[in-house]
Formats: sequence, structure tokens, C-alpha cells
Amino acid sequence: MSGLVRQQVGDLAVHVDAGLREEHGIVVAFSERTGGRSARPFESLNLASHVGDDPSCVDDNRALLMAALGIEPLRNRLTVPEQVHGVVVREVAGRMAGLGGFARAGTPPPVPAADALFTREHDTPLMLCFADCVPIVLVATGPRPAVAVVHAGWRGALGRIVAEAARRLAACACCETSDLLAYMGPHIGVCHYEVGPELLSQFTDAFGTIAAAQGRLDLGAVVSESLNGVGVPFSSQVRSGLCTAERTDAFYSHRAEGPTGRHGALACILGSSL
Repeated sequence: MSGLVRQQVGDLAVHVDAGLREEHGIVVAFSERTGGRSARPFESLNLASHVGDDPSCVDDNRALLMAALGIEPLRNRLTVPEQVHGVVVREVAGRMAGLGGFARAGTPPPVPAADALFTREHDTPLMLCFADCVPIVLVATGPRPAVAVVHAGWRGALGRIVAEAARRLAACACCETSDLLAYMGPHIGVCHYEVGPELLSQFTDAFGTIAAAQGRLDLGAVVSESLNGVGVPFSSQVRSGLCTAERTDAFYSHRAEGPTGRHGALACILGSSL
């Protein structure tokens, strides 16, 4: 298993696994916030349509990201859900491709109420948006390649959404969960994520190995433990180690900034044309 490498394309930066793309034709990417068109407080590569940004800027930013990844021809198939901080996992197939891909009025709406998407269809980029919550991309390289993108805030992490997504993805790909690769992008770190004692106790009760750290919660450790518990070993997990609240120069952080934009996590199985 290779890892995530930061690549700069003009003013835009992404964290990708180039080896995975070269060997298996699968794109995994986590965006930074620079290189886009959005104005304050969304500056500048805001990818979310629900935060109050100009829809035309959001659409431009999404196109810029896809161009930087070399998948601009797939722009009309970009698929984005309505994220609700829940535990629903949905498969993207058939006519669902392209739902939510554009922010402007009159375009197809997002995939309804889902915080994880998965697919085994080629040339169908999946993208979810983040500003502190944990972004996870799951990959099955065979025998039937499949990818998933998961949004885990504290509700999703406590509800083990990433474990459910891993089970669903493995079934879709006809493999074991132990065969999956997991990539965890930038998210708020334990250094900045203070929570109340009642919430912290729920996590310590549900995840016995997650230690309480002076009123702070390590969401990344929760997600990692969830993956390991469902069969995705720690050795198959890649963690960026970057804290969004600490690095607001590169990422969005709702906790550190208040109203702001969203960076993205994207995954796509490429067809022969790309």
C-alpha cells in the first residue's frame, strides 16, 4: 500500500495516491482550500453548495478540482449527496450518476440524505464535503473494483457509519473487508476537539480503547478503531495526520472559523478513456 502525497497544480493543491491510480486506475483525492473562485468567508476552493456561497463559484471550483485531477471529462457525472450528519450509506448506480454535481438552480438535486456513497461504476466520481469532520475514502481494488466516500462527524462516528460503509463496499466488490484500503483525510485533531463529558462518555462506553484526553475527543482514532473492528486492519489504513482547525491556511474549519467553506474527498474508478 502506498500513501497520500501532496500535489500542487497552479494555486490548487490536492492530496492523492498516485500509485493507486497508476496500478489500479482508481483516483483518491482530498482537496485543500486554495486555488478557487469563492470570496470570503468561503475563500477560495469551496466545494459545498449548502453554505451560502455563490453557486456559480461552487461549480467553477468543482470543475477546477476535476481538471487538476485530470478527470475533467467526467464533470457531468460528479455525484454529491445531501449530507445530514447521519449514518445512511447509499449505492450510486445507473441514473444516480451526476446527482448533486452542480450547485446552480435547475440542475439535478443531490443524492438524498446520505453521509456515505459507494459505487462500482466506472467514470463516476463521488465527492463529499468537510470542514472538521473525518473524510474517509474506502477502496476495493478487486475482483470487482469499488470505492466509497464517507463523512464521519461525531454522530456518524458514534453510529459506526464507516464500518457499515466498509461492509457494504466489500459485498459490492465481492471481497473481504480485510482486502479494503482506507484513506483518512484532514480533520479536526484531538488537540482542538473539546467536547462535553456526556458526549465523551458515550464514546468511551462504545469504544473501550478510546481514552478520554482532558475533555478532548480523537475522532480519527474512533474511525480507525471502527475500521479495524470490522476487519480493515490498521496496516491498510492511511491517515493524513493533518488537523483542519490548526491548518486553516490549507483547510476549512467550522469550529475554528465559524461560517466557512468546505474542502472535499473524492474517489473514482477510471474507465479506459482516462
